[in-house]
Amino acid sequence: MHRFQAGDAVDHFVAVVLAHVGREYPNKLDHVMNGPGEVRSPRELHPIFYGSFDWHSCVHGYWLLVRALRTQPSLAQAAEVVGLIDGSVTPENVAREAEYLKQPLRGTFERPYGWGWLLKLAAELGEPVAAGVRAEVAEALGKWRRILDPLAEAFCARFVAYLPKATYPVRVGTHQNTAFAVAIADDYARVARNEELAAALRARARSWYLDDRNYPAWEPDGIDFLSPCLIEAECMRRLLGKGEFLAWFDGFVPEIGKSRPATLFKPAFVSDRTDGQITHLDGLNLSRAWCWRTIASALPEGDRRRELFLEAARVHLDAALPHVTGDYMGEHWLATFAMLALTEPGAEDAAR
Repeated sequence: MHRFQAGDAVDHFVAVVLAHVGREYPNKLDHVMNGPGEVRSPRELHPIFYGSFDWHSCVHGYWLLVRALRTQPSLAQAAEVVGLIDGSVTPENVAREAEYLKQPLRGTFERPYGWGWLLKLAAELGEPVAAGVRAEVAEALGKWRRILDPLAEAFCARFVAYLPKATYPVRVGTHQNTAFAVAIADDYARVARNEELAAALRARARSWYLDDRNYPAWEPDGIDFLSPCLIEAECMRRLLGKGEFLAWFDGFVPEIGKSRPATLFKPAFVSDRTDGQITHLDGLNLSRAWCWRTIASALPEGDRRRELFLEAARVHLDAALPHVTGDYMGEHWLATFAMLALTEPGAEDAAR
């Protein structure tokens, strides 16, 4: 779909992530301290996910490494990636990450963005491996999935407890966005065949979004890395049946075939990539590309909007891919969203 094919980029993305998942500082902690004994370093608090500037970026850095191992049989850094994950994803370290969650006043730790990414990582470990992936790599993926399972189940339980009381959605284009978290958590519900989680996600998504019509798309905000409009559509693509999704989508953005709202088709301008929040807009361009492509996959053959959406994906990728690296404020996380835009499956889960 794009002249810069995924296979050309994955080795580069992996090299970027390998350089930062073990980089402890600088670090932005989400840490409630219940006493002076809890003034501790990131590595002490989180023996696996202490790098990449913050916990959630480290989690989705690991997701990128796992996706590369699972889907790229000729990955140049495969041995290095296996060694890194083998040394960090251990039963002892997973138990410490899970124990952190049990302490007082940590019920909202990384809610909902980090919750969704941890479950997406666990789901990735359970997906089928590509043809040609070595048997020892496939075995390692299965081993890590089993080891990580207690932490995945802890976050699954948090979703199941939280969703029934989450009366209102959060529609911002940043970490608090509920549609994004629900969409990627659904990967885990599917792979783990967790019907309790799947039902909770579907029920809340329908409650939050099913009646939405004529979305105004007042975006982007200056710190968005998600399109509130497109990520809601992507969430509903995953959680509604295909026919129901198409009817809903027609009412949600009725003039999308006329390239309206126009703001969705124009890549965001990034004025300062050393500013950790302004550079979110590079992520917006990448996540829009991902959503445009996956939503296009749900449209019927012959629907003229398919090519319109795929062209919008190409335009947004062209705007963002050159800037995945350059400054650590973007570099510690943008490769993940580039990987989503270039490799995220689009059709197989459209009609769950």
